[in-house]
Amino acid sequence: MADEDLPDEVELPITGELDLHTFRPGDISTLLPDYFEECRKRGILSVRVIHGKGTGALREGVHRVLEKLPGVASWTWPAAATYGGWGATWVHLQAD
Repeated sequence: MADEDLPDEVELPITGELDLHTFRPGDISTLLPDYFEECRKRGILSVRVIHGKGTGALREGVHRVLEKLPGVASWTWPAAATYGGWGATWVHLQAD
């Protein structure tokens, strides 16, 4: 498929789970705030962000972004083992 056949934007379903495996680390600084804002609009206040275990670079990037976002009430890492353990972070958003 040629680049001109690819869509400019891909619509993500807004749920209580965001899997970052298909995203580049450079995307998270804009992706996370936008995604969380849409979650808040829909009343979703707990989101599991799946960043994987890997080298930890993506996780660290996610945590750096979370520390700066005003709509984030708190976050918990690692998630419980049944929810991804070291490969996931729970994000708790503030209600509007």
